[in-house]
Amino acid sequence: MNYVTPAGLRDVMPEEALQREQINSRVQALFSEHGYAPIETPSLERMDVLRAAGRIPSLPFKLFDASGDLLALRPDVTMQVARMCATRLRGQAGPFRFRYTQRVFREADQQAASRELTQIGLECLGIEGPQVDAEIVGLFASALRSAGLNEFKIALGTVGVLRALLETCPADGAWKNQVLEAYHASDFIELDRLTSLPEVPTAFARAIAQLPFIRGGRDAIERARQLAEPLGCARGLADLASTFDILCEQGMEDALLIDFSIMSSFDYYTGIVFEAYVPGMGASLGSGGRYDGMLASYDGDSLPAGGFAFYLEQVMAALAGQAGASRPLRIAVPKGSLNADTIRVLAQAGLDTSGLEDPGRQLIISNPGVDYIIVRPTDAPVFVAMGAADCGICGRDSLVEASPDVVELVDLQYGACKFVVAQPKGATPAVQERYRKLGSIRVTTKYPNITKAYYDRIGQQVEIVRLHGNIELGPLIGMSDRIVDITATGTTLRENNLEVVDDVMESTARFFANPCAFRMDERVLRLATTLKTNIAE
Repeated sequence: MNYVTPAGLRDVMPEEALQREQINSRVQALFSEHGYAPIETPSLERMDVLRAAGRIPSLPFKLFDASGDLLALRPDVTMQVARMCATRLRGQAGPFRFRYTQRVFREADQQAASRELTQIGLECLGIEGPQVDAEIVGLFASALRSAGLNEFKIALGTVGVLRALLETCPADGAWKNQVLEAYHASDFIELDRLTSLPEVPTAFARAIAQLPFIRGGRDAIERARQLAEPLGCARGLADLASTFDILCEQGMEDALLIDFSIMSSFDYYTGIVFEAYVPGMGASLGSGGRYDGMLASYDGDSLPAGGFAFYLEQVMAALAGQAGASRPLRIAVPKGSLNADTIRVLAQAGLDTSGLEDPGRQLIISNPGVDYIIVRPTDAPVFVAMGAADCGICGRDSLVEASPDVVELVDLQYGACKFVVAQPKGATPAVQERYRKLGSIRVTTKYPNITKAYYDRIGQQVEIVRLHGNIELGPLIGMSDRIVDITATGTTLRENNLEVVDDVMESTARFFANPCAFRMDERVLRLATTLKTNIAE
């Protein structure tokens, strides 16, 4: 028998466990000195409690208890604290200051193979205003320093402006939800598309499209004000400016970056939001913000609330040296059909592409100021998301299939192709009858995530069989009913007597970056701006 731990879960041996214990002890002592009391919440939470807080990330562990209640291992502690305060502390005089170290459970991704992470954080309820926001952000920075980190940035913004723009904009609710989804996914290409639709008022479209690219120091707040104030949507900017000023007075200016692009994977934040980054790490160390409306979601007293949490594992990875020193800009360059056009657009952007056209067996081409990491297009999202490359280029299909935590910046408009559903000619009656009898159909594909997303969207049950080549054989020999595949001309489908029955998605090459490089390395934003300008000309 193979006695290994379940996927995404691991043992922690004494040397690492001791380091974890020491970091946690120092951080919790810091929190205690500032009046934060310890709490513990259950590992399992009712699904209706989690859903009441709003948007939550995918949950890997769900189960029914003996009473028939659907439970899940907690993905986050903040919503549990809100539930606890709403039910256990109703009517009691605040403020409440809590601290914790708890395990949380997330679906594994490229940033962390672990589905079990240690969250260290604090929550402050019953007080509002810039002074307490500065207290929370300041303690976040102090906690990271107590853990041993010296070089980091805290990106600071507010969700108030975007929410005000969406509330005020005379567009339909479906469009507003799509804008929020694009923000949550950091898909600024989709945001460009949504804000270019003719039915969206120009002033609002311009403000929403430009907002995520406003960053800097105190001046960035003023630029956001100039954008939003004429529309009556400068919500939260005064508090953000006051918080920033207080933190600067405390000597934190060098550690701060005003950034209006940051959005959590949760949507319960109502005001200030912030995330911490270190150079060379693909993902953030942790995040926080103000969530004033959450207690009311649990029928509790309406209390202002704010807090933060960071992942102990991410901090330890940074301490182990994964946050490297200054290095050339690393770009993941795809092999294959996208390669020639990729070299062309990088050269047009002013980069030295010498050696890229004929690299031989070299996997890394180093030129002044830039390293090119030569990868398969399907691997580019992984290299970028994990911080091995700062940015990269691949097709939209590779990004959708991998679902990495990256920032999508520019549609490069080459490598066009589309994904289709195809079946043998004249097979529609047979496929419909199979679905009527069995309640599902079988589909062969190289792209299971794209296929699943499509069938989820149309609400049809499907059995997906993943193959790595010649998927057209599936329906031809009775292995499957249909295929989902990529096509440019449709020649292969016609030669195998297959017909297209629906379009799934279109794909072109995209330029993207990991969240850390996007916010900490100005070279990434400059390259994105140049690429976008060149396309427009």
